[in-house]
Amino acid sequence: MKANISLIPFPRYIEQKNASLKTEKKFILSTDSFFENDAAFLSKQLTTINSTCTVSKPKAAGISIELKKKTTLDGKDLKNKESYILIIDEEKISIYASNSVGAFYAVQTLKQLLLTRAEELPCVYIYDMPAFEWRGFMLDLSRAFYSLDFLKKMVDVIALHKMNRFHIHLTDDQGWRIDVPEYPNLTKIGSVRKGHYASDHNDVMNGTFRDKMIFYYTDKELKDLVQYALERHIEVVPEIELPGHVMALLASYPELGCTGGPYEVENRWGIFDNVLCLGNDKIFDVYTAVFKKVAKLFPSKWIHIGGDECPSTKWKTCPKCQQRVRDLKLKSEKELQSWVTKKMSDIVLSLGKTPIAWDEVINNTEKYSLPKDVIVQSWRDSNGGKRAAEMNHKTILSPCNMVYLNYKHNSDYDEPGKLDVITTKKAYSFSPVPKGLEGEKENLVMGAECNMWAEDVSSAKLAEYMIFPRLCAVSECMWLTKKEKSFARFKKNLDEHKKRLSSLDFLYYNGRLE
Repeated sequence: MKANISLIPFPRYIEQKNASLKTEKKFILSTDSFFENDAAFLSKQLTTINSTCTVSKPKAAGISIELKKKTTLDGKDLKNKESYILIIDEEKISIYASNSVGAFYAVQTLKQLLLTRAEELPCVYIYDMPAFEWRGFMLDLSRAFYSLDFLKKMVDVIALHKMNRFHIHLTDDQGWRIDVPEYPNLTKIGSVRKGHYASDHNDVMNGTFRDKMIFYYTDKELKDLVQYALERHIEVVPEIELPGHVMALLASYPELGCTGGPYEVENRWGIFDNVLCLGNDKIFDVYTAVFKKVAKLFPSKWIHIGGDECPSTKWKTCPKCQQRVRDLKLKSEKELQSWVTKKMSDIVLSLGKTPIAWDEVINNTEKYSLPKDVIVQSWRDSNGGKRAAEMNHKTILSPCNMVYLNYKHNSDYDEPGKLDVITTKKAYSFSPVPKGLEGEKENLVMGAECNMWAEDVSSAKLAEYMIFPRLCAVSECMWLTKKEKSFARFKKNLDEHKKRLSSLDFLYYNGRLE
């Protein structure tokens, strides 16, 4: 009898034979010359708690894993850099890909099997490639400060799920997490949040608590994270918020706000009226320095510039902002956001990067249209992505009612989370393509991203509980087309997949899925 193949995300094409490959949990990886530089790293990926894998050596014992470059095989096209063919027969394992990325994904598929079935692998023929280009996970590092070790742990697990973007939310009202030498107060003051007991681990061990949080990531740590992710074919996408969600910045440099302060780094959650003063040109000096630093640290093609939840309340009463409205001949202060979005986007574009912004930036653009290169990330619902595509903008879908991982897993009173309920089944029902979007416009949908906002989630273990297994569900939504998905199959596969998460020391929600 054929054993169930419990892979997540499930492959696009799979043939299973009524046979298996018996192993002694020892594997030998050999490659052709094209993949020679990948061999050592890939063999380490295949060394799990259940098995060992070494690069080919004479007379070495173990099941052979052969990795070869192919652009076509059996009439199947492997030119897509993320595509691969994995064949497990009764004697050996064969992997074919045209690129290191495809080879890596084949190894992740095999790694999943080794984590639970290393002694006897099912014989299969898998031909696989993603349905969507952008398969992302966002982690909020402003409301909570997670260790570099945890960030790397998340990189590893999203790689296991064949996701390729790690979006890190570095600045917000509750904390500034990146050093900018020209503006030292951003970390000296902006990383400090009073009255928040996300304590230093040593203080917790000693039974005492600090009343401040003074945390930011050093250049060395961020470079380390970027390199770690790149080795796993994941691009780290940094986000710097503007023109709202800037209380940490205003506390550091009060002159950048409409009232001049005093301001404090927020220790509350929510939306705040104090935002950037758009009548003050100094904001462009500050953000130019910030974006230059970000561009230097992060080699990815994109910089996220925020743009969400920005009230215009202070602009309405600020003399400088009202003067700007008159000078620009705007109908109202609400149009100031489209003006500043264009200005900030131009800075990012001048650095050779592409801006991404939340979907509010498509509003109030009558005079200052959104620059054509800006990618719109639709979070309020899927309609923002639809509107953006209809305006000929590339778009990433992250609707809060479908893929926000800080929402409750179920409606039980004692379940952690806030705002609403997203069951695993509901998350699985998500499709990156908005309803009603057809033809060439559909091609502007780059993919999707699930978001983990960190209000009231100060510990990494609680974050893991909120993230899993819904991230598993969304990963399959980003890898397969809508027609290829099956929740019944996913639910069945999840039973074995949870064992993998446990073996990798991940906490996960284990309640009802629908």
